[in-house]
Parts: sequence; structure tokens; C-alpha cells
Amino acid sequence: MPTNRKVSPIGRWMKDNLILILTTAGAVCGFAVGFGIREGNPSPDLLTWIGLPGELFIRMLKLMIIPLIVSSMIAAAASLNPKSNGRISLVSITFIVATNSLSSVVGVILALIMKPGHGVQSGDTDTTDTATIETSDIFADLLRNIMPDNIVDMAFQQSLTQNDVTYETFTRNTTNGTVNETVRKITKTVGKTPGTNVLGMIVTCMLLGLAINKAKGKGKPVLKFFTSLTDIIMIILQWLLWSTPLGVLSLIAVSTATVKDLDQNFRALGKLVGLVVIGIIIHQFIIMPIIFFVTTRRNPYKFALHIIKAWMIVFATTSPAVAIPEILSACESHQKVDRRVSRFVVPLSVTISANGSALFITSAAIFSGNITGISLNVGDIIIISILTAICVMALPSIPSSGIVTLVMILTSMNIPPDSISLLFAVDWFLDRVRSSSNLVSHAHCAVVTYHFCRNALEQSDIIQDIGKDNDNTELEV
Repeated sequence: MPTNRKVSPIGRWMKDNLILILTTAGAVCGFAVGFGIREGNPSPDLLTWIGLPGELFIRMLKLMIIPLIVSSMIAAAASLNPKSNGRISLVSITFIVATNSLSSVVGVILALIMKPGHGVQSGDTDTTDTATIETSDIFADLLRNIMPDNIVDMAFQQSLTQNDVTYETFTRNTTNGTVNETVRKITKTVGKTPGTNVLGMIVTCMLLGLAINKAKGKGKPVLKFFTSLTDIIMIILQWLLWSTPLGVLSLIAVSTATVKDLDQNFRALGKLVGLVVIGIIIHQFIIMPIIFFVTTRRNPYKFALHIIKAWMIVFATTSPAVAIPEILSACESHQKVDRRVSRFVVPLSVTISANGSALFITSAAIFSGNITGISLNVGDIIIISILTAICVMALPSIPSSGIVTLVMILTSMNIPPDSISLLFAVDWFLDRVRSSSNLVSHAHCAVVTYHFCRNALEQSDIIQDIGKDNDNTELEV
């Protein structure tokens, strides 16, 4: 007779967290491989093949993201009554605005203490005359993307204001003779930029879900379809999960190997990089855990272990959207968040919550003021904080979108934006740091929202059960 062998606690933990262990090993190996081959000046072909597994990993995840968002959002909205839906939206948006604002304040405080930019000389800048995005443009684009004009087009494009600069020369007679004058004219057009319009997709799916709920019996087959589709997509994503270690290794290795002048860049921008890293650490390990504990009375650091896989995916890819399945799994499996809440709140938070970006933009704006010799008073700093907290909710879905928003804020404050050329040297690293901070806020937003809406959901379920029983009694009579 075979004997039952007891598994040690360490062995059991390693078995339950095998993916986490492999992903951590992949990240460590990725840095080792990247720094190792960087010294040998790798050829473009070698970098292509090193980065190909990571590229395929991202492509597979992106393939499932849109179907997951659409099906989960419709199913979640259709399963809630309008009152519960409104409460969940109010709580989640309040949490997002509050944490974005708090991150901006942390960035300002650290910038005033550490004074980044003092003693740093701005490098060569691109003097090409271009029209920058204005505050009104980014908010107009936000409203346009909220209400897309094509349900298919929003899956791969979004609206973006494009400013074209033209010059007209004319002759003017003066007392000193004829003078040629050149007038700079900016023409604004509404165009399209590649990238999924997630915000428009969320609004559209929410409207469809509410309509399904309103249709009652007629909408049940549609609700069952999207609920089943969500479960099927989650199964596929669980299969893809086993490719995470290789994907993370590949992405980190190729990004590290392609960095130029690493030591010089970090020496020149050491204070700013240190400021952002310290701010993100304070945000992830102090501020968010305090908010989590005060609101839910749960252990925040235990929850941090549950989302570490999602954290690694975001650090490697700089995209919180591709980590949505892992965030949902952590919230639903470990925190017992109702899937109607998690699958509504997480996509919404991924779209408009950007705590890490808010901290980076405020500190980088003060850095730009210092480097250009502009003295910012208290009023200027308060305006920068307010603009940042609002504008990060409308970050354009393009690479280095934080820097694009930074340019808009600098222009609004009459600070020359030329100094941002220095930031591109270290943005490959800062983008990963702030994106991982954004992920933490997404996960916490879902858990906190469920905590405040749980009683309302339970009461709503009781009322619905009573209504079903009454309907069944009337049919029997």
C-alpha cells in the first residue's frame, strides 16, 4: 500500500506560487542577459530575436484584452441595477480622483525637498517649430473618445487633435520702408491615432449592459452569452499565463540591452530618478496600504503579494491593460470581490487612474522649471498639481504619454518645454516605475469600491430574489 507523503509548507507554497517564482526568475535573468549582451554591442538582428518572445507574449495578451473588456463590462453592467451601478461608479471615481490628487501632492513635496534640476544643464534640444497640445485640446479629445462615432473603429483608433503650423509672409509699409513679416498660424484638425479607445469602449459597453438589464427577460440570453464569453476568455488567459516568465525575460532583456549612455544619463538626472523612485515606494508601500487598511480593515501587504504577478507584467510591458486578467484574478480569488464590481471597476480604473504618472508629471514640471531658471511660487505649484490631477485622467494612449501631458502643462505655465529632451534618456525606466504604481491603484480601487458597495449589492440581490419569488407565485396562481 502506498503511503501518503506529507508535503512540507515550503513545498506547498512553491507549488501554489510556481508561476510567481518562475516570473521572478525570468525578470532577474532578463536584467542579467540585457546588461550582459549590452557590453558586446549586439546587432539589430540579435536584439530582434531576443525580443521576439516578449513581442509574441504581448500580442497574445492584447488579442484577448478587447474581448475581455467588452464581455466583462457588459455582463457586469447588466447584472447590476441602476442604483447599484451609480453607487459603484461614484465610489470608484471618487477613489481615483482622490488618489491622483494625493500622488500629485507627494510629487510636489518631494520636489521641493530634493530640488531636482539644480546644477543640471539642458542638453541639445530639437528646435523644430511644432504646435503643442493645449489644455482645451486634451479635454475635447476626452469628450470625443467618451462618445465614439464608430463601434468598430474604437477598437483600434481614437480621436486626437492635430495642430499644424503654417507660416504666411506678407509685405507691410512702414515709415522706414517696406517690411516683410511672417505670421505663424496654427490649424487644428480632429484626426485619428492608433490605439484602442478604451474609455469609449467602457461607456458603450456600460450603455449596452444597462439596456440588457432594462430589457429583463428579453435580455437574459444576451447576458448569458457575455457571461459565458468572459469565462471562456479567462480560461484562455490562464493558458497564456504560463508564457509569462519567458515573455518577461525577453522584454526586460531587450529594453536593458538597447539603453545608451546608462551611467551618464542617471548621473545627470539622478535627483529626478531618485525622487520618482522614492515617491513611488512611498505610494506603494505606505500611502496605498494605509488607505487600504483604513477602508477595508484588511492586511494590505498580504494583498500586495497577491498582485505581484500583475506588477511584474506591468513592469515588463509598461501597460496596465495587459495585466487586467491578473488584477481580476487577485481581486476575485483572494479578496472575494464580487465579479460584477471587479469587472466594472478595473477597466474603468485602468483607463482614468494614473497615480504614478501624476507623481512623475508634477515632479518633472518642477524639475523643468528649475533647469530653465524659472522660479515657481506657491500659486504656480498649486496650479501644476491641480492640472496634473485632472489631466492624468485623460492621458492619450500613446508611448510616453506622461511626457506628452507634461508638455501641455509646461506650456500652460509658460515654462519652456525644451528641457524635456533630457527626460527621454531615462523614460524607459521611469515609465516602468510609474506604470507599476498605476497598477497598484487599479487593484486597490476595486477592493475599496466593493467594500463600500457590498451591503448595497446584498440588499439589491435580496430584493431581486423576492421579486422573482413573487413572479413565480403569480404564475402558479
